[in-house]
Amino acid sequence: MRITFNLLALLISITAFSQNYKFGKVSKEELQEVINPIDSSATASYLYKNRKTHFQYLPQNGFNVVTEVHERVKIYNQEGYEYATKQIALYKSRNNEEEVSGLKAYTYNLIDGKIIEDKMSKDAVFKTETSKYWDQLKFTLPNIKNGCIVEYRYKIFSPFITNIDEYVFQEDIPIKKLEAVFEAPEYFVYKKNVKGYLPVTPKTERLNDKFVYHGVSNNTGEAGTSSVKKERYTQEVTHLTNKTSYDLLNIPALKEEPYVSNIDNYRSGVKYELSYTHYPNSSVDYYSTTWEDVVKTIYESSSFGDELDKSGYYEKDIDALIGSISDPVKRAYLIFDFVKSRMKWNNYHSFYTNQGVKSAYKDHVGNVAEINLMLTSMLRYAGLRAYPVLVSTRSHGIPIFPTREGYNYVVSCIRFPEGDMLLDATNKYAVPNVLPTKALNWQGRMISEHGGSTLIDLYPKEKSKNTIFMMAKLKEDGSIEGACRTMKTTHKALEFRENYIGVNLDDYLERLENKYDGMEISDYAVKNDLDLSQPVRESYKFVKENQADIIGDKIYFSPMFFLRDTQNPFKLENREYPVDFAYPSVTSCKIIVSIPEGYKIESIPEAGAFMMPDDLGLFKYNILPQGNKVQLAVETHISESVITPVYYAALKTYFSQLVDKQGEQIVLSRI
Repeated sequence: MRITFNLLALLISITAFSQNYKFGKVSKEELQEVINPIDSSATASYLYKNRKTHFQYLPQNGFNVVTEVHERVKIYNQEGYEYATKQIALYKSRNNEEEVSGLKAYTYNLIDGKIIEDKMSKDAVFKTETSKYWDQLKFTLPNIKNGCIVEYRYKIFSPFITNIDEYVFQEDIPIKKLEAVFEAPEYFVYKKNVKGYLPVTPKTERLNDKFVYHGVSNNTGEAGTSSVKKERYTQEVTHLTNKTSYDLLNIPALKEEPYVSNIDNYRSGVKYELSYTHYPNSSVDYYSTTWEDVVKTIYESSSFGDELDKSGYYEKDIDALIGSISDPVKRAYLIFDFVKSRMKWNNYHSFYTNQGVKSAYKDHVGNVAEINLMLTSMLRYAGLRAYPVLVSTRSHGIPIFPTREGYNYVVSCIRFPEGDMLLDATNKYAVPNVLPTKALNWQGRMISEHGGSTLIDLYPKEKSKNTIFMMAKLKEDGSIEGACRTMKTTHKALEFRENYIGVNLDDYLERLENKYDGMEISDYAVKNDLDLSQPVRESYKFVKENQADIIGDKIYFSPMFFLRDTQNPFKLENREYPVDFAYPSVTSCKIIVSIPEGYKIESIPEAGAFMMPDDLGLFKYNILPQGNKVQLAVETHISESVITPVYYAALKTYFSQLVDKQGEQIVLSRI
């Protein structure tokens, strides 16, 4: 078996090396391929993925970064059609922007033994603005069919030498061959940050290079005169270039499962961060090399630290609000609610202000920084130990390495003797120590008055509760009718409010009925949706068909009905990245089932309980027959926000047992 596997790997390797990767040189063999030889489940594959990033010297602008991309993708079936569309993110500032040039794209199909090319038209290319700092170039290739190949190449010209886009070595589909190159003149020293679980061994070289410099010199005139004559000159400058190359074969797809904060955190790749620049005859200019450097740069910015010191614009309002209140916790609550009610978030994420806190306060609208730096400043004015906390949202990734790009959000923290209180005033339905789920991303970096920083855990310790009480009447035809009440606290309540408040009720009920596969809901009511100090209470009546199997004179049904889990969400044999539940939780279900007249209970499931190692999870199942009724109590606990891969096998077994137990049936027989 070992010999066979090695032979297969060798054959795949030989095949990869024998292919022609020049643009446009697609072969019949590539078009005839039906499945990926190392991953038969793949909907598409990168046959070739090439990127080269290097520097170009321009007389007017100095050094620019040029990124050349060439990709060839095989599409096996309709599910892989999404790979016929490419999106390119382009960064921009007030005065500069990245640009794409030289875009060429073709689709190749094999028809009657001949390779047919379809060139992408200019009409298939769209550029849109996605935010103040980002544009997106998007294009879709033509004539996509099962078995086709799409191929494209382009260049990105960027004036931002500190912002080198991450090299991605692992995608959601397999990659047969990947080549990547990063070249930088000796004047720019970059720190290489590698992430993911793929073993990568780069090749490094130092090459002789040169560029042509155009300058202007000042020459004095003839002796005894004061005239100055400007003369243009051209000079060839030689220097060393540091080159790093990557050459990888048969890279497996990164398989994603539920409960992952951001799969890109675990995707293999490398990020180049500018450490310092050193031009000839000049001093060294350092960039972000440590977290202390990063925090200092952010804190000393006029769009961050200076904004914390401003208070004149709100002092009268805060004095009137808390003048008679001495209790520090009450002061915190009043100020927090005041900012939430006064300010509206404009949907921009940033730890830097845009228009400034004073203007935002006047206009009643601001970005994340303007609202939460304003909140922090007010809390300090009220005599509280309040500090801004830099956060990376879940979609932004985990800031593993020191970089100014690592964070994109800021919240506020008050240090009380009893413990810390985390606040985010951008969310109208948030309460103290209940941050929006998007901000629950490992650790934040709390910045002190002098620009120092400490890490602070963002995940909550208190379990969020979802308590369900249901009464159901089972009918002879297998349908049920009844009533259900739920009560939600902390993050469960926050998520409910975000999905419910301000939404058309009919649309909301339609989604709820679809969630439970066509259940009919009536008499729907919600209490405490706007009273954030109380749990959200929800109630409704329902009718649902096909909740039991009728075989002869017997009825079989799970007493959890539509509330039970039917599938184990964890299916991978091994998982190398953590399971992220966002917050600890407990779901409690109390269900009373009335059985049809003329039937008796023949058998019921046994009570039981099981748990994960180190108290990470607990499941309890208690059932009790009471005359013509059955009473069931089920509890499911997840005790930690994040469960490391070490416990993945135990977690997978736990959920498998949970699904099996919830699916166990009561058997009724006709009297």
